[in-house]
Amino acid sequence: MNEIILATVAIIGTFFIYQLAVRIHHTWNYPLTAPVLIATTIIIIILAMFHIPYETYMIGGKWINELLGPAVVALAYPLYQHRETLKKVTIPILVGTLFGAILGISTGVLLAKWAGFESSIIYSLTPKSVTTPVAMAVTDTLGGVMSLSAVFVMIAGIGGVLMHTFVLRLFRLDHYLGRGVGMGSASHAIGTATSMEKSQLEGAISTIAMVVSAVVVSIITPGLVHLML
Repeated sequence: MNEIILATVAIIGTFFIYQLAVRIHHTWNYPLTAPVLIATTIIIIILAMFHIPYETYMIGGKWINELLGPAVVALAYPLYQHRETLKKVTIPILVGTLFGAILGISTGVLLAKWAGFESSIIYSLTPKSVTTPVAMAVTDTLGGVMSLSAVFVMIAGIGGVLMHTFVLRLFRLDHYLGRGVGMGSASHAIGTATSMEKSQLEGAISTIAMVVSAVVVSIITPGLVHLML
């Protein structure tokens, strides 16, 4: 009975906190007010203030996490809607995602190596730009720390949401194709959700880039990492 109450409170509380974060973002539409960042920050503050263990929160939080699968599957709907347009830009999407995957792996490894991090951290950092399950599987194959990998994936996703406006403006990238490929291959599902807010077509391209990037990173990461280390 206690677990049912805790789960209900965690789910309802998370829902209302996220709704509050959405309202804040609509009122002050800036990268730093991204709902995922605001909601995560508020939840962390509440857990810390009331000394609530993370495991206790996850009694209900795990059920929210279970919705990630259906949410990703739902991204297929925009793909179907824009299937004719997507067929015409298949090659640019694949080429852009391939380069994005290589760049994401290389910069992570080289910067971490330059900073003097040990191998286990570098291995955990390498697949940061793909979805959590894929990143953890790749990290496990390399011999890294899977829990660290999950943290790096979250940082990459939120970082993309926070910085994408500045980066896209810096490189004068305003075409839906480039924006979608960039967000999907660098910031996985969180970036794709942000692209979906811009337009369904950009979100559809980001979805394809996210999926292709996961496949490419899984294949090339071991060889690329050992080549650079």
